[in-house]
Amino acid sequence: MKQWRKILCAVLCIPVIVQAAFLFIPASIDAQASGLTNDSIKQKEEEIENARELKNKLQSNLTDVKKIKEELEASKNDLTAYVTQLDGQLKTIQEKIADLKDKIAEKEEEISVTEQELEVAVEDQENQYDAMKKRIKFMYEKGDNLYMELIFSSSSFGEMLNKAEYIEMLSSYDRKMLDEYVATRKMIELYKEQLEEDRAYLEEARSGVEQEEASLGELIDEKERTITEVSTDITNKEAAIAEYEADIAEQNETIAALEKAVAEEKAKLAEENNLRYDGGIFSWPAPSYTRISDDYGTRIHPILGVEQFHNGVDMAAPGGSPIVAAYDGNVVASDYSGSMGNYIMIDHGDGLYTIYMHASALYVSKGDFVTKGQNIAAVGSTGRSTGNHLHFSVRLNGSYVSPWNYLSK
Repeated sequence: MKQWRKILCAVLCIPVIVQAAFLFIPASIDAQASGLTNDSIKQKEEEIENARELKNKLQSNLTDVKKIKEELEASKNDLTAYVTQLDGQLKTIQEKIADLKDKIAEKEEEISVTEQELEVAVEDQENQYDAMKKRIKFMYEKGDNLYMELIFSSSSFGEMLNKAEYIEMLSSYDRKMLDEYVATRKMIELYKEQLEEDRAYLEEARSGVEQEEASLGELIDEKERTITEVSTDITNKEAAIAEYEADIAEQNETIAALEKAVAEEKAKLAEENNLRYDGGIFSWPAPSYTRISDDYGTRIHPILGVEQFHNGVDMAAPGGSPIVAAYDGNVVASDYSGSMGNYIMIDHGDGLYTIYMHASALYVSKGDFVTKGQNIAAVGSTGRSTGNHLHFSVRLNGSYVSPWNYLSK
């Protein structure tokens, strides 16, 4: 009796199946759907919501230049403290810019993947729709008689049960394919929505980079104005000169201490392990330089207006452009000071050192071995600097010497 109920149910289901109008020709009764589920749809919806939240956070994390200027105002009486504090802010902004650029690259990759997923989903939908049309046409042409023929053409009761089971499986498969089609359409809409949100995020991030770079430039300009104002103020002129000389003395003391430490370390090593300078020509340390803004030797200080000895060559270059190692050597310092800003000192052997000052970023650390032409830092305006440039110095046996002795013009 139960078997006949099963047969009757299968026959009665026929009109319902036809009326659904979303039926497919199955490749096989055991074919699997493409895997779209309520869970995957929910996950995509969560990803879209996360994208919205991240986009909203971008603006709130941007630098408040006005607030920074107000905080720096109190430290202007101590120029060294002011410069150090402002350089710290510049570093934070540069880190934000680097982070935003990483986010942009990551989001561009995500958009590319989503576009590919959308393309696949649209293709799946088109294939499903084509199959649906064929299935409807097939059902329309065959009508209800197809299932009746299957049932009543059976040669035995067992075969009739098998065919009834087939019809039931076919109905179940059609319903699964309908659900898959609906899920595919839903996913297509979600992919489009995600692309819209991701592209909005991308534009927000690009706008953030522009704003941060503008903030960076504004603070550098503010720093240059402050240094110039303090140094050219007649009442402060004498103090400014004394402070400048103290800065140079501090630089010399720092560098001399480094040289002494290196010499002591070398004394502990066997002679064959010591680095030797072979007399080769240096690489130009600022490949993107545009001009020599201040040369080596005695000159009138551009701000203080007094005769001073300039212990290196200033190479004006765009901020962020590369600084390369002039020659092979060991990095003996990669640090920050209020006057030199971010600086690197390299030991080339035989008492020969090169020094690179005012960098915006440092790419090597103390103890690293670098090769001639290797990118070691980025041009900047940190420390006691009034514009993007590289201050490049050379020392031999504890004294500054002209870099032109080692550079090819």
